[in-house]
Amino acid sequence: MTNRGAGGVDRGIEDQWAGLPAGIRTQVDGYVLQDRFMQAVKLVWDAGRARGTGLHEAQQIVHLRYEHLGDRVARTPDSPLDLDSLAALAHGVPGRVVAIEAVWDGDTVHDWFVHLLALADEPVSEKCLATIYWGTAVRALDGADTGGRHPSAAAATRAGTALAEHLGVPFHFASPDTPDDEAPRLRP
Repeated sequence: MTNRGAGGVDRGIEDQWAGLPAGIRTQVDGYVLQDRFMQAVKLVWDAGRARGTGLHEAQQIVHLRYEHLGDRVARTPDSPLDLDSLAALAHGVPGRVVAIEAVWDGDTVHDWFVHLLALADEPVSEKCLATIYWGTAVRALDGADTGGRHPSAAAATRAGTALAEHLGVPFHFASPDTPDDEAPRLRP
């Protein structure tokens, strides 16, 4: 049984945060204020490992810091995922849009995320309409069930399908259930 404090927060997580040196706590909050989740998690994990802080606990600690700092976090602006905005962006693509495609990407800052692309012909090109990070997806889904998928995949599937139907073109997402940045593309 866990020892829960105010708001259902595990006291062990709060104790792990309090046990970190002040300089580390200040740097973690600096990363959080800059919306640099992965750097903050890595720092908590590296600094707390000797005291038994695992990756999951480090993620929980950073999540709590995001909640604590709230509106002070300078969040990376979300890409718009509403149909009107995506359609406006797609109509600005040179050439005729022939498909909408979702592709995985990832980095050490955002972990896995999805790019929503418009594929055009004459001239053959692709344009990124939206980049869907975890937080962007969670906010866009607004509590909707992800069906067990990564939130970025669920949000990309929902937005991409709606846009493709609106434009009368196919939607392609080769790996919606598992992050895979080498999944087959519509075009090599």
